[in-house]
Amino acid sequence: MLSTAARPYIEASVPVLQAHGLAITTTFYKNMFNAHPELKNLFNMGNQANGSQQQSLAAAVFAYAANIDNAQALQPVIDRIVHKHAAVGIKPAHYPIVGRHLLGAIAEVLGEAATPPLIAAWDEAYWLLAGEFIAAESRLYQSTGYAADQWIETRIVETATVAEGVLSIVLAAAEGETLPAFKAGQYISVAVTLPDGSRQIRQYSLSDAEQKTTYRISVKREAGGTQMPQGTVSNWLHQYANVGGQLLVSHPYGEFTPDLNNSEPLVLISAGVGITPMLAMLKTLVQRQSTRGIWFLHAGRSLQYVPHLEELGASQQSLPQLNLALYLEDQPVVETAVSVHNGRMRLAEWPFNAALNAQYYLCGPLPFMIEQWQALLALGIPAQQIHREVFGPESLNQAG
Repeated sequence: MLSTAARPYIEASVPVLQAHGLAITTTFYKNMFNAHPELKNLFNMGNQANGSQQQSLAAAVFAYAANIDNAQALQPVIDRIVHKHAAVGIKPAHYPIVGRHLLGAIAEVLGEAATPPLIAAWDEAYWLLAGEFIAAESRLYQSTGYAADQWIETRIVETATVAEGVLSIVLAAAEGETLPAFKAGQYISVAVTLPDGSRQIRQYSLSDAEQKTTYRISVKREAGGTQMPQGTVSNWLHQYANVGGQLLVSHPYGEFTPDLNNSEPLVLISAGVGITPMLAMLKTLVQRQSTRGIWFLHAGRSLQYVPHLEELGASQQSLPQLNLALYLEDQPVVETAVSVHNGRMRLAEWPFNAALNAQYYLCGPLPFMIEQWQALLALGIPAQQIHREVFGPESLNQAG
């Protein structure tokens, strides 16, 4: 618990962080990477180049200060970030480095306003949070049996183009071995060495039900940008992930995992490549011959942009109670094995009466998820029944 001496300084920091948070985090990353360039291997340098990682950390620091006494808001976010950290191999030794440079950035940006008591308060608050992360990550590593930065060597046994710009990659375990089990909705990290010798790590949701000896990911080729493009790893995989090749992957992680064994209705809402964890959930339900009520709603540009379209149709044949609908912006209604609607997904126009007691899972671009989240709340769906696959800092925007 934060000390009574530190508390007023943290509370007073909320408006300061709103005003200077981005400058602080930009300075933090610049100074840390200058001192420890090896840490670039753990960070998404595409997000560094476009500024989104700096903005995300600024939101996290602000949200932590604003919710310092709101354990109900902080704990789910901490759990989610812990899984992200484990997926890239964060170790206890990284925390002193981050703490030193974060406090240094606060002092550098705020200047004389960064008084010794203010810095001391943030040092205390940082180590309270870091201690929770370190303990939770240790428990997670122990539960999986995999140490930090321990990677699994897999070989590529199948690739296929499953939609416009989306490549399906099936990975097999080494000869005679099985891959770690996973829950539908989880992801793995993929580590690749780029042509310039740098290493980058990205997370990809597993897109199939558990098969014991294989994992499947479905990778969208992301558009490039300036400096290091945002789609550096996805473009590398599209170019170099060939049958017979090898990929290093992490143990599966992630908290976006519905209980697929109970009987309550389940509504899966996705857009774009956000369909991938939903596919793993749906195919697991098919595998178990579930009898629960299931709604699968997906938004996309047109049929050619819907990954694994044929698997959706097959799932509907296997689960008669499945309500499956596609919302396609650039395609008129056509005769297909699944229900197709022309235009954007508008949940307010959807007959939800039968699913008010359901659990809702959202995955897709952030604006899409915010729109659907707000629509569900407007329909009377309690917030605790709505779950999203997002990074921790953003989710605190919904904290009370």
